[in-house]
Amino acid sequence: MPKRAQHAISPTRAENYPEWYQQVVKAADLAETSDVRGCMVIKPWGYAIWENMQRILDGMFKATGHENAYFPLFIPMSFLEKEAEHVEGFAKECAVVTHHRLEPNPDGGLRPAPAAELDEPLIVRPTSETIIGATFARWLESYRDLPILINQWANVVRWELRTRMFLRTAEFLWQEGHTVHATEQEARDETRLMLDVYADFAQNTMAMPVIRGEKTASERFPGAVATYSIEALMQDGKALQAGTSHFLGQNFAKAQEIKFQDRSGHEVYAWTTSWGVSTRLVGGLIMTHSDDDGLVLPPTLAPAQVVILPIYKNDQERGQVLAYCESLQQELQAECYAEQSLRVKIDDRDLRGGEKKWQWVKRGVPLRVEIGPRDVAAGGVFAARRDVGGKGQGVPRGEFVAQAAQTLADIQQALLDRATQARDQATARINTLAEFEAYFAESAPGGLAYCHFVDGPEMEAQLKALKVTARCVPLEAPVESGSCIFTGQPSQRRGVFARAY
Repeated sequence: MPKRAQHAISPTRAENYPEWYQQVVKAADLAETSDVRGCMVIKPWGYAIWENMQRILDGMFKATGHENAYFPLFIPMSFLEKEAEHVEGFAKECAVVTHHRLEPNPDGGLRPAPAAELDEPLIVRPTSETIIGATFARWLESYRDLPILINQWANVVRWELRTRMFLRTAEFLWQEGHTVHATEQEARDETRLMLDVYADFAQNTMAMPVIRGEKTASERFPGAVATYSIEALMQDGKALQAGTSHFLGQNFAKAQEIKFQDRSGHEVYAWTTSWGVSTRLVGGLIMTHSDDDGLVLPPTLAPAQVVILPIYKNDQERGQVLAYCESLQQELQAECYAEQSLRVKIDDRDLRGGEKKWQWVKRGVPLRVEIGPRDVAAGGVFAARRDVGGKGQGVPRGEFVAQAAQTLADIQQALLDRATQARDQATARINTLAEFEAYFAESAPGGLAYCHFVDGPEMEAQLKALKVTARCVPLEAPVESGSCIFTGQPSQRRGVFARAY
């Protein structure tokens, strides 16, 4: 019997993918469960990844004319009630504040003070269309005030029953863009522009290939006229909605009285949009690239792109090796990748070399460099790429430094190519319901299914039975005559279907 391969993560992806994911989060020291049900503590390494996402996205938003602002965490219940479809969509997930003070309980402990009940309950922000819309109504008077292009970095609360770190938690971090426009076309253009920004970020920063498309009616954001999303495929064959952009029409403008005086002097309702991504992207990053030894990070988002591990046996060797490592760090930091100095860390903790090495393997650092007395004497380094595994190889120091930025670029591209190939191999064009049912059978690996469809209750009922959802109608999909696999009705388009997170 062949010897079983040893891996740092147990179970492996093939053995138990959901548990593998949780173990990668733990082994990479990204996050942990908290004392509050459904909430997580994001640890420094995990938060540093999110900070890098924030930094890059924030630059992309500002480059397209948006400004950052901040709005209240609490939303009066009456604000949600003004937009009926919106409140129906979020009502089951809302956390509600009803009192503003505690008092001693006669039986011990504390209780909400009966005399401190609020005149109107406050909703802890599940999303901010209503409170921001009320603010925009005060800001907007004339067409000269338009467009209003605002982004908010914030936390939100949605009371999820089943949670999984980064992918679905009761509280999570995100950004939400909210814009106001004079015309329908301007608002539609904004919706598509921000979808493209998200797709650009996913593919070129996260190395995560995505499909851009429009959601079906049942998957549309509550209160929106149209919702667009970027959809990615994870290694277990499930899709992940990685970002959304909503054309809200005039629905929220009418609910919140967002009106302005147009060029002819008439008072008219504005057109609005909203769009957002969240810490769910960290979960997508994990599931797109990681392997059975732990996290694998694309260089653009890695908190440290190169980690240097000094190896020595005594104080004399320590001094020589550390001096060599520090000068190597300075040389590397003088190099640039993605228009920034390389992020280089020296790990001189008092741990065994093998233990330190595996910690950084599990944390996903793109380039690992080990330096011992022999490397110092030879003027070299012992370097290993995280994306290809293996022990690494000795390289002359000057050559390693000169090629470091290009090596990181090669890793970034290799991760995108590998993820794209995996997605394409798990994609099928399906023309009959029988094929569809076989593709999504419990024993089948699943993936992305491109199928003709007609949106409606009959399709939704059959999808629910199979635990499959309509992900989107790809924007790049050509017009193509066919028959809906669920109803047999004529169809002019194929949608993407998958099991999903």
